[in-house]
Parts: sequence; structure tokens; C-alpha cells
Amino acid sequence: MTSTPHQRREHSPRGGKEQSFSSGNRGPATWHDRYRQQAEWTRPIRERLLASAGLSPTGRLLEVGSGTGAITGDLAHSAPSRTYGLDIDAAANAFAQTALPEIPLVTGDALRLPFEEGVFEACVCHFLLLWIADPLIVLREMRRVTAPGGWIACLAEPDYGGRIDHPEELRPLGDWQAKALRRQGAHTEVGRTLLGLLGDAGLVAVEGGVLGATWTSSLLAAGEPTEWETLRLDLEGSKHAWRLDELEESDRRARLRGSRVLYVPTFFAHGRVPPPR
Repeated sequence: MTSTPHQRREHSPRGGKEQSFSSGNRGPATWHDRYRQQAEWTRPIRERLLASAGLSPTGRLLEVGSGTGAITGDLAHSAPSRTYGLDIDAAANAFAQTALPEIPLVTGDALRLPFEEGVFEACVCHFLLLWIADPLIVLREMRRVTAPGGWIACLAEPDYGGRIDHPEELRPLGDWQAKALRRQGAHTEVGRTLLGLLGDAGLVAVEGGVLGATWTSSLLAAGEPTEWETLRLDLEGSKHAWRLDELEESDRRARLRGSRVLYVPTFFAHGRVPPPR
């Protein structure tokens, strides 16, 4: 992974997932390509975890925070279970439903999932907890709606506290972006907390890890325009915005030299709902 992995979302005052896409001038289509790029970065670990989860063809899988459906279709394809999606944003759901008419998508709050106890065999999220004021509430809700013995997975959550930028002149970018995300309400170091959060939510057999990264001269030279688009949006109106043209040019030169390193640790973790006592 050579780019910053957050999806641009904002808290609601209650700590919910995001503000409505329809409330601003950037709709779900604007962000979907970026989300799909992120989905490609996490595809290998996602497919490996799903393959090892032991899900049944008769079970049901819920993606909490399905957004524009960036991974929802992949989940439906990779998992034997029937896939469902939930997002707080009706505009995002409408966008996703157009592309995924066969998948049930529900508009609802991750803090109060609108499902009965134990109705899903598996429950997953992807770049969601970054935007939740109290992630433990969401994980406990995911546990509540997952059957005993069922599987819960956080498929990707970033940790900006471990960001690496090279060459040296590009190091400030990570600090600026992390501060901008915190102003938006993001929990920028949520990745390192996943193992503890899953344990605190009452899950057992908890495992986790961090995604690696690979750089090649051809990929570096090609660049990633969405990276700078996202960075400019995050830093819009900040006192550092005036330096972005200069730093983008430094980034371009480093990519052409094959020396650019940009790495944000992205964690995953999963566990099981314990059986009844």
C-alpha cells in the first residue's frame, strides 16, 4: 500500500459514521473510485480471511458501514453467505443499490443496528471505526446481531501515528493530514487498538495483523492523483494549504526517481462470538 487509506467521512454528533453525502456538493460518485482503489489494496487479506472464516452457504453476512458498496459486491462474491449492507447515509445506499440490486442494503445507525440478536453468521466492517467516536459501541452491536460462534472482522483500519514519508521534505504531510482528520472527528490511531477493542467487546479467539506494502518503479512513476486530491480536501483552508503545490512537485520528482515511500499502517483483526455458557 503506497497511499493514505482513509475514506473521507465525518462524525455525527452522536458518534455515528458519517454526514450525509447529500449535505455537501460532493456526492457518492465522487468518492466511489477512491473507495474502490482502497478496496483493491485490502483485497488479498479480505479474501484470505473470508476463505478461512468457515462461513456456510445458508448463513447471512452483514457489512456495517457499506457506504457506496466499494467492497459489498466483493463480499457477496467471495463469501458463501448471503450478504447484506448497512450505512447511515441514504444517498450512499441509493448509489450502491443501483450497482448492486441483488444485495439488501439498509439505512441505519451502526450504534443501534436495526436487527434482532444473533441473526447473522458474520459481521464485518472496512475503514469504519476510524470515524466512530466510541468504536466499542459499534463492536458490541456487531456482536449482538451475530450468532454464537459467529465471526466478526474489522477488515481494515488505518493508524496515522505510524505513517512513514520519504524523502525528508515530505514528512510534514503526515502530521498535517492527521491533524486535519482529527479536526473532522477521526480516531487517527484506531488501527493499533483493534485487538484490545475486539477483546473488550467480548470476542474470543481474537487475531490480527497489519498489511504490508510493495513499491515498484513503474507504480511510483505512474503516481496516484487521488492521493493529492484527498490531501487537498483534507487540508482545505488550513495554514499549510499554500505549501501543497511545492510538496506535490517534490512528491512527483521522488516518484520519478523511484525514491518515494508513503506508508500508513493498516490493521485488521477478527474474532468469534463465544458460545452460550
